Amino acid sequence: MPAFFDRDLLDALSTAAAGSPRLRSHRNLHASMDEPVQRLLIGIEPGSYVMPHRHLTPGYDETLLILRGSVGVLVFDDAGHVEHCVRLDAGGSTTGYHLPCNTWHSICALQAGTICFEVKLGPYRPLVDAERATWAPTEGSEGVTSYLAGLQAHFAA
Repeated sequence: MPAFFDRDLLDALSTAAAGSPRLRSHRNLHASMDEPVQRLLIGIEPGSYVMPHRHLTPGYDETLLILRGSVGVLVFDDAGHVEHCVRLDAGGSTTGYHLPCNTWHSICALQAGTICFEVKLGPYRPLVDAERATWAPTEGSEGVTSYLAGLQAHFAA
């Protein structure tokens, strides 16, 4: 059965993200976490913290397209300095990215109701310690609010 991404689905994903403590919501398009390709829709709201991370497994590149709204993408060097920051806007001049594995990165939602489409190699595996940035606060820790504000400042008009 085909799956269609209509306004009702995107609205429901946005509503779920806005009501989530992490301000994010996922809709997996793959039937199992063991599938060789992981495809998902992500609703993300401003204030959601995506800890800088990388994927070390060869071939675990990440592709992200913005379907609705806007995100800021940050790419870091090994010491946590921002090397690139790019705004992605649905329907804008830059609408997505493809990041090779071993690239430190994070995103921050810049607009309420943002929806992304992400594709990664599977099977799903949680991040290991070496894939989490030691120079950034962990999700839920005391320094997240000020760190996230610093990330978002890269995209202030």
